[in-house]
Amino acid sequence: MSNDPSSRHQSLPTYEVALSPGAAPVVLYQPREIPLPPASLIHTVGAGDRLDLLAYRYLGDPFQFWQIADANPALPPEDILDPGAQIAIPAKK
Repeated sequence: MSNDPSSRHQSLPTYEVALSPGAAPVVLYQPREIPLPPASLIHTVGAGDRLDLLAYRYLGDPFQFWQIADANPALPPEDILDPGAQIAIPAKK
């Protein structure tokens, strides 16, 4: 489990599941709901943009890339990085 206080999983409850009889239980996070944070600004994606670089630029921490991904629902997250696309950047916490 993550000890990083900025992890998106930090505050989630956990539960244990035995994957087979007699096996040691595996600790899992409860699924989280992803609320859409209000955008603080809109970024037009350029060639070479990456979520980690945008997180560093706007949020000051490349490991907070998930906040940008959460603000722009797409699966997989790389889909939001098409050059010319406009993506929401959440406010820095």
